[in-house]
Amino acid sequence: MGHGGNVVNELVTDHREVEELFGRIDALPPGDKDRKVYAEQVTMELVRHSVAEEAHLYPAVREYLPDGDTIADREIQDHSRAEQIMKDLESLEAGDPEFDRLIGRLMTEIRAHVADEEENLFPKLMQAAPTEALDELGEKVRRAKRTAPTRPHPSAPDTPPANRLLAPGAGVVDRIRDALSGRGERD
Repeated sequence: MGHGGNVVNELVTDHREVEELFGRIDALPPGDKDRKVYAEQVTMELVRHSVAEEAHLYPAVREYLPDGDTIADREIQDHSRAEQIMKDLESLEAGDPEFDRLIGRLMTEIRAHVADEEENLFPKLMQAAPTEALDELGEKVRRAKRTAPTRPHPSAPDTPPANRLLAPGAGVVDRIRDALSGRGERD
């Protein structure tokens, strides 16, 4: 959950972890119950990652990039679409045909989002923001992921300051629910 380094290194490492989980899902046959477990793990990682980006990365994008508002707004829209897909996946079992359709859609959305961030946003930010700011953002993102929710909350605020105030409380509730239910754990 926390990898060290500047914000770009931190987030790229998250991207690789999510892609690894996608690979595990892809490797299993449709209907395999572990597809659901890996989908839950992906959701937990993506929600924490998204909350941290919305709280810290996108405000920095707005500050440092001349077209930062447009970029940040587009990235937040990507998150909203993915969050709704994750919410829809929550109630489905791996054997449900809708599960396969939605997990495929989620993978497509996330892979496109990751490619855009890594090919466009991150290089621009690395050029525009001071090294110290990128390092500080990395630490803020790591802290945010430790307390962020682990379940999708599509109706929750996705911009500061409301998201920074509400996310830790939702995170505590989500972690309790996860621990009690065994969500994201294999049998």
